[in-house]
Amino acid sequence: MYAKGMSTRDIEDHMKDLYGIEVSPTMISKVTDKIMPLVSEWQSRPLERVYPIVFLDAIHFKVRQDSRIINKAAYSVLGISMSGQKDILGIWIGEHESASFWLNVCTELKSRGVEDILIACKDGLSGFSEAINAAFPRTQIQLCVIHQIRNSMKYVPFKEEKAVLADLKRVYQALTLEDAETAFAAFKEKWGKKYPIIIRSWENNWIELTAYFSYPAEIRRMIYTTNIIEGYHRQLRKVTKTKTAYPSDDALRKIIYLATIDASKKWTMPLRSWKECISQLAIHFGDRLQAELSA
Repeated sequence: MYAKGMSTRDIEDHMKDLYGIEVSPTMISKVTDKIMPLVSEWQSRPLERVYPIVFLDAIHFKVRQDSRIINKAAYSVLGISMSGQKDILGIWIGEHESASFWLNVCTELKSRGVEDILIACKDGLSGFSEAINAAFPRTQIQLCVIHQIRNSMKYVPFKEEKAVLADLKRVYQALTLEDAETAFAAFKEKWGKKYPIIIRSWENNWIELTAYFSYPAEIRRMIYTTNIIEGYHRQLRKVTKTKTAYPSDDALRKIIYLATIDASKKWTMPLRSWKECISQLAIHFGDRLQAELSA
């Protein structure tokens, strides 16, 4: 019941109504505390040597700390294995993201056996690029294009949204990087004076926004957005939406762990078109996948 998102109060009422058993929220909390060793074991379990693609994103919760409610983020790392299956590599809870925070995450992944990540797909996570470059210097970073578009549209009034979106679409749906550069130059010429903040953002992030142009269509569709990890976060929300705030970081860890284990039971098949994707990645990255593919 706890794993499905029922609050301790709801569980208390449910047990009383169905079975006539009196259980207090404190008792329920003590029972669920028994899983904390499992959470620690899961968070420190050995990982695979190579992950072709990883996705990173954050989901936010309210947590009680020092007698006040504060906003905290659960930072998730979702890896795609050599066999094309999804796996949550770990979840880290924190208030502030930074290069040092992400370096600790990357160092932890390395200590658990990860030696190489080919492509890392992220939202605008502060400090991550510096950290991944330090820990996994050969990893290519892809910034989520859909998040970039959403952030750009914050500055556009409703009456011009359709026109701006149409012009941005010519950029990110271009067939080649050269075509994207041409489309962006046209976008800048048309909208640059009116929306300089949009232009600066795209220019500052251009390399990470356009990494996907290096790959064929099957891989592009997979990495240009963080939809895969956002789908996992939507599953978490179904379980956590009944709780307005968590009494501690451990309480949040428990429910996320249980929801993750429940969600992962359905991840039994490789991602669609994975055979085509791994074949293309093998061509692109050569010797970095040779040992894994010949095993």
